[in-house]
Amino acid sequence: MPTSPHDHLRRLPSSRLPQSYVRRLAHAILMPRPEDVVFPRHRERFEDRRRESHQRKLLDEFFDHATLLAVSRLVSHGQIDSIDFPISTGKEGGVFRATKGEEFRAVKIYRISNTTFRHLPAYALEQLRREASVRNFGGLIYAWTRREHTILGRLKEAGVRAPIPYGHYRNLLVMEFIGTAEGAAPRLNTAFIERPEALYEDLVVQVGRMVRDAKLVHGDLSPYNVLWFEERVVLIDVAQAVAREHPGAPALLQRDIVNFAKYFGRLGLDVDPADFLKAVGGDLVGPKDGGS
Repeated sequence: MPTSPHDHLRRLPSSRLPQSYVRRLAHAILMPRPEDVVFPRHRERFEDRRRESHQRKLLDEFFDHATLLAVSRLVSHGQIDSIDFPISTGKEGGVFRATKGEEFRAVKIYRISNTTFRHLPAYALEQLRREASVRNFGGLIYAWTRREHTILGRLKEAGVRAPIPYGHYRNLLVMEFIGTAEGAAPRLNTAFIERPEALYEDLVVQVGRMVRDAKLVHGDLSPYNVLWFEERVVLIDVAQAVAREHPGAPALLQRDIVNFAKYFGRLGLDVDPADFLKAVGGDLVGPKDGGS
């Protein structure tokens, strides 16, 4: 007489086991429980009710069933061990600190909804349509996630200071965590800048490498999309970057340079946009002769 509901299956040759059962069993063995991965509870961590309520809200907003399964897959593939807490959240998605062994990583989670695409430029949507139907929001988000992973890899090869990409799956992107055990690095718009001149020189180097070596224009460069870590800039949010030969690239770079010049003016540093543009390789941006 069987002692468990699965004993009769153990007596069957593996080739005769129902495939649906085999798949469920493999999933149960290989995949961690989502609730043990996102915001895990440690015995030494005593959260107050307010923080627990905030985390519950984030769980409801970002971690639906499909996303929880995607997180579990990342864990099973060795990308992360757990997701610890949010770094920043917005309408399009959120960035969370994660743990992998003795180090921290960042996980960006894009929301799967049409809201994510309301602020995307036309050129970005045009490129995404080549990979997925405009009616398939999930497919578009997955393509956007792959795009950011690819661009981050391209920046790394060019020597641009940006988060190192580690992997991606569906609407989740795993990358380098910029910060310390005490917290994430601040964005420039909230950071205290003691030496604006040094910041300007470093920004020129990083944007110049992006234009000259990676052959890309950021497309949305601002103090909101640059981190300040160890007195150096780190470029982030690069999914909307465009090839420097794109017809719209000159206007995008010009706009970003002018806006950053205003930012430096608020710091007490007079920056000529024309000089700034020339310093980062603005003469290389735009369609080549005979092309578009």
